[in-house]
Amino acid sequence: MAKRKILIILSNRLYPTQKAKWLELDSDEKGNIHKQQPLRSQPREARYDEVWENDEGKTDFASCFRFKRKYGHKLQKRARAGSTKM
Repeated sequence: MAKRKILIILSNRLYPTQKAKWLELDSDEKGNIHKQQPLRSQPREARYDEVWENDEGKTDFASCFRFKRKYGHKLQKRARAGSTKM
């Protein structure tokens, strides 16, 4: 089974000065979450397959029910030239 690394950003759009929280998830191709790990700070290199954000000011992953996918985020891996997924 192929594993995916997903970055979750928990931020607050109403109070932008509030510090964002960063979570790293390991999941399979069906979307089942196998491991959840909080990060101390924003990651520095682009190593994630997907980046999702919740900007409603929630403090933990379990209380969130709405996420927005961030396409082309700076922490998302870039697609390889010539590779196609079907």
